[in-house]
Parts: sequence; structure tokens; C-alpha cells
Amino acid sequence: MLERWRRTLSRAVTRVREDGRAAVLWSMRITIAATASYVVGTLFFPGTEPLLAPLTAMLVVQVTPVSLLASGLDRVVAVVSGVLLAIGFSAVAPLEWWSLGLLILIAITIGQALRLQSNLIEVAISAMLVLGVGALGAPAAAWQRIAETLVGAAVGIAANLLFPPKVASADAGMAIDDLADTISDLLTSAADELTELATEGREVAPAARDWLGEARRITHAIPRVGAAVLHAEQGRRFNVRAVGTPDVGPGLRQGLEALEHAAVAIRGMLRAVVDATDDPSWLGDSATDVYLGLAQTLREMAGGVDAFGQLVRDEADVTRRMSAGDVLVVRESLDGLHEARARLDDLLMTTSAPQGIELFASILSTVKRLLRELDLDERIRRQVQMLRTSRPRAARYGVGPSGVRPPEAAEPDPDAETQVLPAARRSRRDKRRT
Repeated sequence: MLERWRRTLSRAVTRVREDGRAAVLWSMRITIAATASYVVGTLFFPGTEPLLAPLTAMLVVQVTPVSLLASGLDRVVAVVSGVLLAIGFSAVAPLEWWSLGLLILIAITIGQALRLQSNLIEVAISAMLVLGVGALGAPAAAWQRIAETLVGAAVGIAANLLFPPKVASADAGMAIDDLADTISDLLTSAADELTELATEGREVAPAARDWLGEARRITHAIPRVGAAVLHAEQGRRFNVRAVGTPDVGPGLRQGLEALEHAAVAIRGMLRAVVDATDDPSWLGDSATDVYLGLAQTLREMAGGVDAFGQLVRDEADVTRRMSAGDVLVVRESLDGLHEARARLDDLLMTTSAPQGIELFASILSTVKRLLRELDLDERIRRQVQMLRTSRPRAARYGVGPSGVRPPEAAEPDPDAETQVLPAARRSRRDKRRT
């Protein structure tokens, strides 16, 4: 436990040291954009406090360049819709509890119909603020609110174009490495606890249930890592700071896929451990040896996952020069998994108990899965495959050879966990059958 806390504290200190400068620059970009929009707003509306302008600028300046114009446009549409709704309401109804509730309901419905997504609630907010002015002051407040929103959106867009955000590849690599560390810490702590329980002759099943619960929590957190990878991929588009830097998106995507599949396989393995330890009578006198062997396998899995996550993080940092030693660490960690595979093959040949066969088969399947997912040659092949499938996307911005504009592909969902694998080409024989 002390070693686990030491590793966690060390990673936190490293993150603060490496990301401190980037955090300060990010804060300065937002602060400057908000302050500039307030100054511009006071020039357009002297004697007022146009706080809506810096609010809009702060929201717009945070998005990636590829969604910059869409975000600013959505916010303007949301404000204009809310303002027009409030003007119509103020002419026919006073500000009462029932009119406020009806206004909010209609505003949210309009926002859903316009598909404003994150800016949907702005329709209701704008309507309530304008309606609060009253019927006499509603038109003046409406036009000022629209103008302030336009000023803030314009300043936010200008700030993003003049001072574009950094490419978030390193942040995505860090998120993937954190996922690998979480999986590795689970396997390491499970191995340590299993060793202690085996040497003391205590029951393993309660601890195994805790390991399974932690594995579930890890798999549930994978979509957040996927969102970080997607943000890094989108952050390169139309970003001048990405010019001249290598595109590490395929490496990030493959790293996420590999760890996701590994996490799901480990979760299934721990389910088999829970089932096998609920009734350990089938182990007989060999219980201690079986548990110690399992603990050793868990440590070898942890070493492979941890080394792979560090490799993905190092490759995502374009300022760092990779060396042969970095790759050698991963290959050496995979050697331990090959040894574990050989041990499990022997155990399956000598085990006759159904519970033992099921347990060892599940562990062996997980080891094989990790060997496939963490294999460096397979990682290179997968990245090349992703690059080939991403090239046709460039055609959607122009006209194809036949003179017809190709249909636009849907943007990936922020919560998507893995990239969709390309469909395999069917042979002529399969086509004739269909």
C-alpha cells in the first residue's frame, strides 16, 4: 500500500511539473480573450457592463479550431432564439411563476428542435433575462444582449485564430498512460494481496470480488479517455500549431484500443477467479502453489500494461526523442507474458478438475489477448491501417474524380471507446453467393 501511494504521488508531481506551463498559458488565453471582449463591449455600449461578451468569449475560446465556428454560431442562434421568444412573451404575459415555467419549457423545446446541444440551455437563459426587464425595456435589452453575444463570439474566434490552442496529443497520451497505470496498479495490488492471503491460508473470494469491482470501474472510465483522444485528433485540424508536427493520432487510437481490450479481458479473468475461489475445495493441498502462480502471472500482466502505456505516452509527446531502450522495455515485459503462457499451457494439460480448467483457460486467454494487443509489430500494422482508412476523408472537402461531391462522414461521438474497424473486402465467390 505504501508503494502504491508513493507511485501515485510521484505521478502527480511529474504531471504538475510537466503541465504547469501549459496550464498557465491556457489560463492566460482565456483571461485575455474575456478581458478584450469586455473592453470591446464597453466601446459599443458606453455606460453599461456588457458581462455577456466576456462570458461568450470564454466559452468560445475553449473549443478546438475545427468546432470553433460551429460553437460560436450555435451560441448566437441560441441567444437570438431566446431573445425573440422573450420579446413575444413580454407583449402578452407578465412575469409570473406560471409564465416563467411556460417560457422555460418552450425555450428548451426550441433548443432541442434546433439541435443546439451544449448551448441549448442558453435559449432559456436569454429568454429569462430579457423577460425580467419587463415589457417596456424588453426590445432594448434584447438587442443589447444579441450585440454583446456577437461581440464575445467574434473576440473569442479572433483569439483562437491569432493564438491557437496547443495540440493536445501529449494530454491524450497522458490520459492513456493513466489508464494503463490504473490497470497495472489493480493487477499489482491484487498480486500482492493474493500472495499475502495464500501464505496465511486465508479466504481469497472476498478480495477477488473487490478486484472485480475495481475492474468494472476501470472499464467504465474508458470513454473519458476516448474523449481525450478525440479532442487531440480534432485539435490538429485547422490549427497552425500542428503544421510541421507528426500526426500521432493513429498511435493514440491504437493504444486506447489495445488497453480497452486488455481491460475487458482482465475483467473477465477476474470474474473467473471469483467463480473459482467461491468453492476452493477443488484445489486441495495445491491451493498455495496455484495462488502464488496466479500472483506471479498478475505481476507479469501489470508489467506489460505499464510499459505499453508509457510507450504510448512517450510517442505522443512530439518534443521527446524515442530511443531503442524505450522499445526494449516493452519487449522485455512481454517476455514475462510468454513465460506465463507456457506455464498455463502446462497447467491445463495436468489439471482434471472442471473449476481448474475453467480458471486456467480464462487466465491463458487473457494472457494471449495481452500478447496480441501489446505486440509492437501489431501496433505498427494497426497504425498503418488507420492511416490508410483516414486518407479518403480529405476527399470530402472537394470534388471526386467523377465530378460528384462525396458524402460527408459522420463525426465520431465523444464517448466512442474504440475506432470502428474497417470492413473486410469480400471475395468474388462471396459476392456471387449473395
